[in-house]
Amino acid sequence: MPALDRTTLRRHATGLIAADAERSAGGYTLFAPQTADGNVYLINLRGEQVHHWKLPLRPGRDAVILANGNLGYNGNHPDSAELFGGWSVWHGGAFSEVTPDGEVVWEYTDLAHHHDAQWLANGNLLYTTAEPLPAGFAQRIQGGIPGSEAAGGVIYGDVAKEVDRSGTLVWQWRSWEHLAPEDYPLHACFERYHWPMTNAVTPGRDGKVILSLRSVSAVIAVDKASDRVLWRLGHDVVAQQHCPSELEDGRILIFDNGISRPHVSMPHSRVIEVDPHTQRIEWQYADSPGYAFFTPFMGGAQRLHRSCPGKWCN
Repeated sequence: MPALDRTTLRRHATGLIAADAERSAGGYTLFAPQTADGNVYLINLRGEQVHHWKLPLRPGRDAVILANGNLGYNGNHPDSAELFGGWSVWHGGAFSEVTPDGEVVWEYTDLAHHHDAQWLANGNLLYTTAEPLPAGFAQRIQGGIPGSEAAGGVIYGDVAKEVDRSGTLVWQWRSWEHLAPEDYPLHACFERYHWPMTNAVTPGRDGKVILSLRSVSAVIAVDKASDRVLWRLGHDVVAQQHCPSELEDGRILIFDNGISRPHVSMPHSRVIEVDPHTQRIEWQYADSPGYAFFTPFMGGAQRLHRSCPGKWCN
């Protein structure tokens, strides 16, 4: 394998750049490129393709290997209406479970879906949608680019949903019923057609759901039993972040993109572990110089462990 070069800028290329096999967690990497026309790839530590799926739709955001070895896929549904600028990039809506042989064994459609979706251990699907905010509430939304609402002055708000294998709605959480818009103002660089732009919805421990609210720079935890917000990480901790997940010790792992970070002259990205109760960053990864590791729009981070699902185990 290529030797591991510790200098980030020299590693900017495509394909396998470097690998330290002894220190790696091993296993496989799954990726579903948005520009690959529905091709999904599973590669090993050497960068070699070990499996390939070809789906009829490009991904809305991502794909995942399920515990039974099947592929959970979030496809970009062609019939989803263009709610506002950027919607065609953000939305998915065509969910499917696909065997390694390409057989579709489950499908579900929600044309209002955007960004993230999670296949839960019980077989249910957790995801986000956008719905028009009530007019009175929409008038209270602060910040953003003046006059940039959707057609007719509409602002779309986020809803977290969970459906079972029959497609029955078993849980729903509407952002405008639980968040005060005055506490979650849009950054000045964002259009006003979408609030608070939930780019990730992740199951946590003890019945929590963790939401990443990108356009207001916040991460919150919601108690599913009561719909109450349990804690919030605000703009003093995160900056237009993605991909929060709860670790075994209760810390929250976050890909912190770094756009509009207060009191920072050089934008840069980092991965952080935060204690949500003390609001302290307990661990972080960043590069030096900071701009060597910077992605303004997307990104993700996962804590790895030596296990793999279903037929893909070594």
